[in-house]
Amino acid sequence: MKLESFWQATAPAFSHAAQGDLPSSADVVVIGGGFTGISAALTLARSGLNVVVLEAAGVMSQASARNGGHCNTGVAQNFAALIASQGREQACRYYRAFADAVDYVQSLVIDEQIDCDFLRCGKIKLASKPSHFAGLRTTWEALRNHVDRDVELLGADEIRREVDSAAFHGGLIQRRGGQMHMGKFGIGLAQAAARSGAKIFEHTPVTSLTRIKGYQHRVGTGKGEILAEKVLMATGCSNIGPFDWFQRRIIPIGSFIVVTEPLPEAQLKTLIPNNRTCVTSLNIGNYFRTTADHRLVFGGRARFAVSNPTSDARSGKILQAGLSKMFPTLATAKIDYCWGGLVDMTADRLPHAGEHDGVFYSLGYSGHGTQMSVWMGRVMANLLAEKSNENPWQRASWPAVPGYFGKPWFLPIAGLYYKAKDRLS
Repeated sequence: MKLESFWQATAPAFSHAAQGDLPSSADVVVIGGGFTGISAALTLARSGLNVVVLEAAGVMSQASARNGGHCNTGVAQNFAALIASQGREQACRYYRAFADAVDYVQSLVIDEQIDCDFLRCGKIKLASKPSHFAGLRTTWEALRNHVDRDVELLGADEIRREVDSAAFHGGLIQRRGGQMHMGKFGIGLAQAAARSGAKIFEHTPVTSLTRIKGYQHRVGTGKGEILAEKVLMATGCSNIGPFDWFQRRIIPIGSFIVVTEPLPEAQLKTLIPNNRTCVTSLNIGNYFRTTADHRLVFGGRARFAVSNPTSDARSGKILQAGLSKMFPTLATAKIDYCWGGLVDMTADRLPHAGEHDGVFYSLGYSGHGTQMSVWMGRVMANLLAEKSNENPWQRASWPAVPGYFGKPWFLPIAGLYYKAKDRLS
């Protein structure tokens, strides 16, 4: 079992990284070489701006290539709960933004000819307990009434035509979602940005950020300084670097994933015949999907802990046990890959994007960022280039998480709380 991301291990190398000294200035400096930052760099470069991307590690080395590989409509909250918390009009706006984001990802795959196994397969949310089915019904009714007529509710007697497991008691199908090989997509996107003129510097962490006037900042790194007319913060959890304000608003939550060896195609076709991306209804639940080379990608919280090799290995054993329980025929399947990553969770489980103290940002996708981060890269690029004011995640304020200063000391307590909720639900 390799303790590395399947998406990274099986993606091509990024061959267009910038070499040599940093430029002395740039129209826009993007901090972060994941989906948000690289997507923004692509649009900015095509707008004729001089854009520099600073990535602390390698391109697509963090959440963008350490996730479950889902690319779906829908935010972290279910749609009925979103209406209750945000109002119907805003909830519909948010849902449509996610649908538009999936469409945009697909258009990039086609236009840039990115070989990433993109598949528009739809998503199914699975009721892990009989009592959870009522919540799925409420969400199904809200979706049909307001934003998506093409959803389907399956009862307990129908669910096994979608997922051949005795673990579930119904499901909700949303057909507009998809999946792809995250590593191949990310590298393809980065190659396109570099070809368009973006300068992408890997292994260049930002060490200081000093505002000069307006949006202008001096950006310090171990390789020198850059004078940026504008700065875009696109670092996900932002738990390293001079970003205290953001660190108080984003909680890094560990999520862990295992990938099986290639399985007989007929076996996978029996277990998940329609190749949908799947997510369970528990707070500490699971998400899973198949791959183009007939593997099963199976993830979940597993443990409320941050990712590191020891934590990943322990979580991998928990996930392997959960996989065997859900699909007994896979009890002897070999696990080839196991890894963890950090979800950039916000208090309201919604993205936040805007400007603070002269720095533009798009962050906090809360586990639903593979499509929205790519789309928001374009949104923020057009805002920086003064081509558009569109920004669905702009809010009047973004309060800090009370009692939180960048280290998630409360994760074990949160884990116990959500386990109790799952037991009692």
